[in-house]
Amino acid sequence: MKNKITIPLTVPKNKQQIYKENYLKATLNSQNLFLFAGDQKIEHLNKDFYGPDISEESSDPKHLFEIASKAKIGAFATQLGLITRYASDYPNINYIIKINSKTNIVPASQNDPKSFSLLKPKKVVEAIKESNLNAVGLGYTIYLGSEYEAEMFNEASKVIYYAHQNGLLAILWMYPRGEAVTNEQDADIIAGAAGVGACLGADFVKINVPKNKTGELDPNLLKQAVLAAGRTKVICSGGKKIKEEDFLKQVSEQINIGGTNGVAVGRNIHQKSLTEAISFCQKLSEIIIK
Repeated sequence: MKNKITIPLTVPKNKQQIYKENYLKATLNSQNLFLFAGDQKIEHLNKDFYGPDISEESSDPKHLFEIASKAKIGAFATQLGLITRYASDYPNINYIIKINSKTNIVPASQNDPKSFSLLKPKKVVEAIKESNLNAVGLGYTIYLGSEYEAEMFNEASKVIYYAHQNGLLAILWMYPRGEAVTNEQDADIIAGAAGVGACLGADFVKINVPKNKTGELDPNLLKQAVLAAGRTKVICSGGKKIKEEDFLKQVSEQINIGGTNGVAVGRNIHQKSLTEAISFCQKLSEIIIK
């Protein structure tokens, strides 16, 4: 491993070894995180899992767990309820438990987005311990710029603190969104979102790739967010399914040009068949894990 793991001071001394172990498991003994995102069954409803260009296998939630258990990923993020239905058959997966989620039915133009905890972090950690679940961290989404951001900051801070108190990683999904946000992929506001994630104490912050003045994704603009995040590692959202070669190129540029420390991928993995998904994850891991 190139760099030493920085342990937050909120991790008690008797939990520091557990934190290190969880960090190394999630990053596959590296400083980079390959996160398989499976929280979209709430976030995007069924349209990400059923359709003409989507493998029939993706319709069944089991497909997510099959991929996560067999592909070379660092961790799999989804809601606790779904995990409790399948984890007994897939104990080898490194789970990130997503604490909050909302659907996309209500548009931001109708009401500023808000997403509050489905369950208190204390209860989640109790469930992890009681079931001996192989959980390595907790995750939470904040919609920066929403009129409800203060409540989400409050909840996220508690999630991060409680995760660290129990030797778990804390990951924030940071998305500028709401009536006050005129450009969700502006480099300045995305860098600001990464900085907020650092101030709240996250280990990793998940952001969208900024767009330049011509409306194109620009990995060079990620440098600002990486600097703003400091010791909090930045990972990028995978976005909609695109051609494999284009996606692999984007991830490589995000890491090697933008200086990020990984990626969170959902649709570009689970919309494929199991065989194709495993193969694609292998290609991604060769870029991400160093």
